[in-house]
Amino acid sequence: MKILITGATGLVGKELVKLCLKKKYTIHFLTTRKDKIVAQENVKGFYWNPKEQEIDVSCLDGVEVLMNLAGASISKKWTTTHKKAVLESRIRSVQLLHQLLSENTHQVRQFISASALGIYPSSLTKKYDESSNEVSSSFLGEVVDAWEKEVDTLSSLDLKIAKIRIGIVLSKSGGALIEMIKPIKLGAGAAIGSGKQWQSWIHVHDLAKLFLFCAEKELTGVYNAVASHPVTNKEMTRAIAKQLKKPFILPNVPAFMIQLMLGEMSAIVLESQYLNNDKIKDRGFEFTYKSIETALKECLH
Repeated sequence: MKILITGATGLVGKELVKLCLKKKYTIHFLTTRKDKIVAQENVKGFYWNPKEQEIDVSCLDGVEVLMNLAGASISKKWTTTHKKAVLESRIRSVQLLHQLLSENTHQVRQFISASALGIYPSSLTKKYDESSNEVSSSFLGEVVDAWEKEVDTLSSLDLKIAKIRIGIVLSKSGGALIEMIKPIKLGAGAAIGSGKQWQSWIHVHDLAKLFLFCAEKELTGVYNAVASHPVTNKEMTRAIAKQLKKPFILPNVPAFMIQLMLGEMSAIVLESQYLNNDKIKDRGFEFTYKSIETALKECLH
């Protein structure tokens, strides 16, 4: 199988490339940095610039599956400028891919796009599956909703379309976990806000495996990419502290302090989304990291 990946140099993209190569698949990837364009055995880079709507058409040669992971990080300060970049980077990427596929001869049969749990409203009591039509009124909700709607426009090209709603990605190489462990390493581990907010998580290896599973099984539709047992913020913090052999005795950090420090971005840690993953499991997918303990053990040792 030949796969074209956008966002291949990101946290999830790197894991996905590694897994594809292990399975002897051929990878084409798109990058906005010309210095990252490499041509090795089974891996070839191509230039694109979604902002300027530029793309190297030869990236499509022989490609059967397109995996879209492109988008500006939500982990940078949410200035007006960066919020605009978060939304536009996702929309323009999909628009450019739509244009690429509609204007050129190709063999692509499936389009698999990243999405995010931020589409679901924050709730301490609801459990969301993919049939939920509720959309969060938060900034992240607006972004993910617009992103998914843009992805849906590709259905007019007679492609199989899958959208992967990604939870909190746990990895030793970066992302949310690296930020979570900083205060805990200093002995200042504490739950945030009420500590009762649900955190639906997934190990980066399982996430890459899930993308590939969707390609191999030619799945369509929306899938929650989270492990089977979401944990509360308090449980997550305690589990990290236990792995690091650090104390977990401090009182919770009040929500207003987090809001003062992070502003609107505090939604990332204060919102609560409990996601159900039965749909992907019913298709035959098996998680490698089923408990928060096994996932953290791999990430932190």
